[in-house]
Amino acid sequence: MTAKRCLGLDTSNYTTSTALFDGADGYQLGRLLDVESGSLGLRQSDALFQHVKRLPELFDRLRSEGRLEGIAAVGASIKPRWVEGSYMPCFLAGETAGRILADTLGVPFFPCAHQQGHIAAVAWGAGRLELLDKPLLAWHLSGGTTELLYVEPDGTGVLPRKIGGTSDISAGQLVDRTGVALGLDFPAGKALDALSREGKPVPGFTVKLNDLTFSLSGMENKVKDMAASGASAADVARFAVATVARTIRRVTDRALEQYPGLPVLCSGGVASNSLLREALSDAVFAPPVCSADNALGVAVLTHRALTMGGTR
Repeated sequence: MTAKRCLGLDTSNYTTSTALFDGADGYQLGRLLDVESGSLGLRQSDALFQHVKRLPELFDRLRSEGRLEGIAAVGASIKPRWVEGSYMPCFLAGETAGRILADTLGVPFFPCAHQQGHIAAVAWGAGRLELLDKPLLAWHLSGGTTELLYVEPDGTGVLPRKIGGTSDISAGQLVDRTGVALGLDFPAGKALDALSREGKPVPGFTVKLNDLTFSLSGMENKVKDMAASGASAADVARFAVATVARTIRRVTDRALEQYPGLPVLCSGGVASNSLLREALSDAVFAPPVCSADNALGVAVLTHRALTMGGTR
């Protein structure tokens, strides 16, 4: 990496992430937070505490590798979504560290939202950064979010607007709860994906759609009933994942009827699922490192703001 090297920070509920981007090359360094075996997640206070401990460790490694030299700007995700009232305490860790570092170095600080970072990370990881400069549809599929977004350019960044998604639990929550019920560690996405490939192909459950909105809470009960009836873990995993993939496909098709011709981008950790990628083979996906929680998108947006005249 050379001139205009930008540092991005993202402290989501389950990953402490740092990344560097110089307009061409990207580098990601992150670490999953520790979650007790059998647990379904972390309290915000515990996540924030772990981030505060992890960030100095990651900075130390970046410095030892010579990656913190010549930083031209710092960016951080400061909230889940770029809308009024969006807030999660865990993002304070990355924002505070980023602002202090930028002030110490005498370089600009550019904030963004976690969701915006997800979209930018996939666009870069897929080699499609031009997507950020025109309208598109984007899925944000993660442990706490299942949202279908209409995304427009917003200066040097992007402005997502929710047009659909789940009305209750997210796809990621269904995946994690299914995995934990089957004895897998949290977060369970990667392990459940592998387990589902061993199950018998099934059509899944037909989830009722309300325009572009749907509910997955009933699916959680069906998964529990299926497991209690003696179905194999692989078949339960296949049923849950196939249902999610099929539902996302159906909603995407319906959205494209309303927004014809727009590209569809899939972001978030659930977007790494292999059955989902098969179901949406015409959508834009990135390698898993750019789909799961990461700071690459934050670094990309920071670089765009620095070099294209952003003001945030």
